[in-house]
Amino acid sequence: MASQTSDVKVYIYDISMGMARAMSQGILGRQINGIWHTGIVVYGQEYFFGGSSGIEACSPGGTVLGNPLEIVNLGQTEIPFDVFMDYLHELSITTYKPESYHLFHHNCNNFSSEVAQFLTGKDIPSHITSLPQEVLSTPFGAMIQPFVEAMHVQGGHSPFQ
Repeated sequence: MASQTSDVKVYIYDISMGMARAMSQGILGRQINGIWHTGIVVYGQEYFFGGSSGIEACSPGGTVLGNPLEIVNLGQTEIPFDVFMDYLHELSITTYKPESYHLFHHNCNNFSSEVAQFLTGKDIPSHITSLPQEVLSTPFGAMIQPFVEAMHVQGGHSPFQ
């Protein structure tokens, strides 16, 4: 059986569209550079987790967020596409169901981290996964938690149809 390989990249978006960078110091008392959304690009599709549909897929950069601010190359995977899709399907019915979404504790970045490690053994940048705790540790972060938890990214489709 021939080995299948694919480049694996993490696409990084700022769902605040620059407002976090501009306003965080005054509001939170510390500088944050964005409110991050990530997706994993592999096998020609971008996979991400959102609160409305669970695991979704789209063409790279095809979410409502447009082009990513940053693309980080995580290397290559030798996991065959069908094994990857079985893995995603299992995650979609166990760990990453739509109703399990939580912006601070179980979000797109947790999904990207888990998938990146499955595919390459590497993680996404730690400043992305540590941001929720950094924000929640501020008085204002605790106050806005209910508002921010209502945010999610759409624009993909189920990869299992």
